[in-house]
Amino acid sequence: MTTPEHRTAPGASYFVTTNCWQGRTVFQVPENAEILISTLFHYREKKAYLLHEFVVMPGHLHLLLTPDATNSLEKTMQLIKGGSSHQIHKERNQRMEIWQQGFYDWTIRDAEDWRTKVEYIRMNPVRAKLVQRPQGWPYSSAAGQFTLDPMPSNYSQQASGAKAQNKSLETPELKLRPPKEQRA
Repeated sequence: MTTPEHRTAPGASYFVTTNCWQGRTVFQVPENAEILISTLFHYREKKAYLLHEFVVMPGHLHLLLTPDATNSLEKTMQLIKGGSSHQIHKERNQRMEIWQQGFYDWTIRDAEDWRTKVEYIRMNPVRAKLVQRPQGWPYSSAAGQFTLDPMPSNYSQQASGAKAQNKSLETPELKLRPPKEQRA
């Protein structure tokens, strides 16, 4: 069975989740988490993508990013996963598998979708009971110690139309029928 390809649209931003090999908690080790974060910023500085939000959890990674026009989403994730695996093996002298094959992605539709994914990323360590506040997790963009890229302007200008419009409860085009008379 072949792995389905991910859709990549130029200029699109993605919410991405990728897991550690067989549910391992590779990033529970602070040095491994720091290597992953270093890798994220290394490729960001090389302009492979814009990095908007991230959280490194003990067993997985969530990202909100926009690949460069010359990179597909697959290539972007290959850089991140392959680069971090290589560095962990090199710096920590380990040969264990780091990442599960593949990843899950969601194409961001509009500003509301963006805000929902940012909230999800930031609250992930809180929901996992690792910290009480998002700012307390050091391996997250919510910690406030990282310079990130802003939301692309195309998301603040558009609405996806994916949600139903909020109509008024009053429907003037409907007319009430008079009650039926009861017969004796």
